[in-house]
Amino acid sequence: MIELYDSQRAMRNMRKAAMQRGVVAVLDVGTSKIACLVLRFDGTERLNDGEGVGAMAGQAGFRVIGAATTRSRGVRFGEIEAMQETERAIRTALQAAQKMANIRVDHVIACFSGASPRSYGLAGQVELEGHVVSEQDVSRVLSACDVPAYGEGREVLHAQPVNFALDHRTGLSDPRGQLGQVLSTDMHMVTIDAVAVQNLAHCVKRCDLELAGLASSAYVSGNAALVEDEQELGAACIDLGGGSAGVSIFIKKHMIYSDSVRIGGDHVTNDISMGLQIPQATAERIKTFYGGVVATGMDDRELIEIGGETGDWEHDRRTVSRAELIGIMRPRVEEILEEVRARLDAAGFGYLPSQQIVLTGGGSQIPGLDGLASRILGQQVRLGRPLRVHGLPQAATGPGFASAVGMCLFAANPQDEWWDFEIPVDRYPARSLRRAVKWFKDNW
Repeated sequence: MIELYDSQRAMRNMRKAAMQRGVVAVLDVGTSKIACLVLRFDGTERLNDGEGVGAMAGQAGFRVIGAATTRSRGVRFGEIEAMQETERAIRTALQAAQKMANIRVDHVIACFSGASPRSYGLAGQVELEGHVVSEQDVSRVLSACDVPAYGEGREVLHAQPVNFALDHRTGLSDPRGQLGQVLSTDMHMVTIDAVAVQNLAHCVKRCDLELAGLASSAYVSGNAALVEDEQELGAACIDLGGGSAGVSIFIKKHMIYSDSVRIGGDHVTNDISMGLQIPQATAERIKTFYGGVVATGMDDRELIEIGGETGDWEHDRRTVSRAELIGIMRPRVEEILEEVRARLDAAGFGYLPSQQIVLTGGGSQIPGLDGLASRILGQQVRLGRPLRVHGLPQAATGPGFASAVGMCLFAANPQDEWWDFEIPVDRYPARSLRRAVKWFKDNW
């Protein structure tokens, strides 16, 4: 646990140092694209309303001064599969963003979608010594949380206090300075597959960059695409990417559940490619321009020219009706949504006071998806675009950039995590995270 705590704290300190220097890059390593945004911080800190433990901790003003994307290579299901190819793709995106920003960047904060996230709810309780809650008491109650044995080869990515209770008063965002006898907390912890993160850290290091932070795509895209009321009252964000679909549930402005489904937009493209016997690139183009999931009578008559460069005139002049294309796409999209519904049901999403669902990510742009999703998920569904960041180039305002924009917000207003408090070493729970992030020791 102490290793994890130190390594995460080291990344936090590195991020603060980079922000004081004024510039940091954000990297979204996806299966279909790698996006890089360069942020300039003006050094002013505007304290926002929800100030408190676990709330956004002091909002730094920043501007996006560089942006670039490149086609992702070597990434499958949101995890790195071919190191050199991914390294080349990251370098390409980073160099283009640096060129636009006209500045060199040394520190990068990365987010990724795969790595099989698992959510845990932890609880801790301590008696107060001085009857007034101090920073030290918050540290003690966090360290009193009983950590489950989450298995070999897994690491903790997020550990956020989502609620505090003082005696019988619950729902406190910041108990410090208040009077009471017993302080208790609820914490949300996300663990991920260690190897996937080690590969990402190694890849960033090979690009001559310092890794100053990590986050899960599902978490940051929820931060970017959900409006404040949705985050407060309860909502799920479904980030439909190329290789996987991230699921996150928010309430009271905190993420309380995270998961991912290992099917995404690339699988739809594969189905089109195999169904129509055409190359992947052609299938992607046809999906983007003509795709959909709801067929009408008009679609039988709308013919799509497939085109091709085989030299066989008959073969290259083939056409397919839009209804046929929809017939290929719809079953796969339904499969993704059914998987998402199973995850939401397992998380108890139906018990939340509000059950808004927001679809975002590049895959959410398929026409008719919101209608199909509300039929399968049975809730109010809307399409979400990234919000709350100014100065974005027009190309980076679409739903495909929800996680990249969410990373900007994460960099500027990090939520308090376990490792942000001076937890006394002798207070670590005996069954603590012994096998915690050993890879930082090896890699940094």
